[in-house]
Amino acid sequence: MELPETPARRRFAALIARDEVPLVEAALAIAEEEYPDLTEPAYLARLDELAAAARRKLPEKRTAADALRAVREVLFEEAGFRGNEADYYDPRNSYLNEVLDRRLGIPISLSVVFLAVARRVGLDVAGVPFPGHFLVKHRAAGRELFIDPYRGGELLTAADCAERYEALTHGKGVFDPRFLEAASTAQILGRMLHNLKKIYAERGDDLRTLWTIDRLLLLFPGNLAERRDRGLVSARLGGRDAALCDLQAYLDASPDAADAVEVRELARTLRQSHTFLN
Repeated sequence: MELPETPARRRFAALIARDEVPLVEAALAIAEEEYPDLTEPAYLARLDELAAAARRKLPEKRTAADALRAVREVLFEEAGFRGNEADYYDPRNSYLNEVLDRRLGIPISLSVVFLAVARRVGLDVAGVPFPGHFLVKHRAAGRELFIDPYRGGELLTAADCAERYEALTHGKGVFDPRFLEAASTAQILGRMLHNLKKIYAERGDDLRTLWTIDRLLLLFPGNLAERRDRGLVSARLGGRDAALCDLQAYLDASPDAADAVEVRELARTLRQSHTFLN
């Protein structure tokens, strides 16, 4: 199925083509596909207001620790942002407009809010794609401190993160310091989209699965697995030509893939159905 060139898709494509991709605006452009009446300036103003509230808490001679404390107080104590433990897989947890409206989210979406507010008050922060649970890290005076926005802004050391990983893997995994490296904006957006893709795929919502994969391919055009998946979903939706284009591109680039036999069989079936109809 060929997706229409919606304003949301054009907006997202234009934003990620910039030399410096604006995280918040791009995240809102993802949400715009589901919420076409979304007003971006209103949500940017909301973040500005949260940052202003944090700045009002700062002493005249402030330190980075003062700013970090103020952001945590405003977001988690006063505004009440929190993790949605009651319905973790609600897709609204991955849409930034809904997170700002409901003050509920998952680790990565709450981290995006934290990054946006913290950067507005001058903190040096970055997203961290920690396995299974996105975090934020703050850098000051050559040291790193980790923040968990899903758990009320809990502060963690690198050693704490290593302990979390050990618990996550029941002591069977080997902690890699690279787990704590900063994520690029593209990686953050990709992880948000992957979350939505997984939710919609498990719900059998092929149309929404299709557009999330399409956005992933705008971000990472060389990702063959996403190209294959878009073809598979397009085939289910009756988009024969689009499906064949993606599936053949996948086979041409990876003829010895583990699933190449199944993909070739589907492509053959799609071609035969076209011949039969004619």
